[in-house]
Amino acid sequence: MEFFDVLKTRHSVRSYANTPVEEEKLDQILEAINRAPSAGNLQAFEVYVVTRDNHRKELAAAALGQNFMAQAPVALVFCSDADRSARKYRQRGASLYCLQDATIACTYAMLAVTALGLSSVWVGAFHENQVSAILELPQTHRPVAMLSIGYAAEGPRIRPRRELDDLIHRI
Repeated sequence: MEFFDVLKTRHSVRSYANTPVEEEKLDQILEAINRAPSAGNLQAFEVYVVTRDNHRKELAAAALGQNFMAQAPVALVFCSDADRSARKYRQRGASLYCLQDATIACTYAMLAVTALGLSSVWVGAFHENQVSAILELPQTHRPVAMLSIGYAAEGPRIRPRRELDDLIHRI
């Protein structure tokens, strides 16, 4: 798929078919994550690939009952690693750059998912402590975004976008 077609095609999907994601496609998504830019090329993030049904159900509960997390065959949990970023960038790295790194990586994954004919939805509403406990994360890994991935069971709900004149400010 051409890049600008990926951007036009990508929409959040919250209903997934009972079809597994092929390992080759998952590997391509993970490789896209590894290609994401990061502050100082430190890659101050960690990604947890969650495929076990019971863990995805628990993540759905931790995500305030967003049950599509359990329905999707794959969930990726993106965590910031403040310590990794702070080594070079001190407090700004620990409080900001590692968060940016994790969210850029999630964006790369989301676009790769679309390019591969799969669907996803970014999940930002969840109880961090619960996600950390479910995945038994080290204290240095803070969950900042989750991405459910699978084949869409239905078309996405297309929402309007802001007009560029309202969004863009030329100075």
